[in-house]
Amino acid sequence: MGYLQQISVSNGGVPKWPVPKARVRAAGVMGDRQGNPKIHGGRDRAVCLFSLEVIEALQAEGHSIAPGSSGENLTVSGVEWSKIQPGSRLRVGETVQLEVVSYTAPCEHNARWFLDGDFSRISQKKHPGWSRVYARVLTEGEVRQGDVVIVE
Repeated sequence: MGYLQQISVSNGGVPKWPVPKARVRAAGVMGDRQGNPKIHGGRDRAVCLFSLEVIEALQAEGHSIAPGSSGENLTVSGVEWSKIQPGSRLRVGETVQLEVVSYTAPCEHNARWFLDGDFSRISQKKHPGWSRVYARVLTEGEVRQGDVVIVE
């Protein structure tokens, strides 16, 4: 069992900024907009998730990444992140159910958070288990910071 550490939204692009709660719909997190909808968003990329423990490990390496800075909507903790993969299902809070569809390719807009601009540090191909993931929304609802996250 894990916890929802941060919910993040923006008017497009990164970083995304924390909000205490948000409604999660099939189209994504309300209040959030993607800068490039051809690459981000849509039903199979409605919600981007990342691990607080991975972010903290990256910070320990000297990177300035922080929750929300790489564009994730939900930053979770207490989840064995290396086991989260396409097909994984997560329940967030009382009602929201998500299914991981794909790993999220790192974007050059994230270069500023990484030593020497090496944003490939969060590439699943180069560093398995260190990537963000995209999920589709199976069940809509509201999420709040501190909600329980269960990997089903």
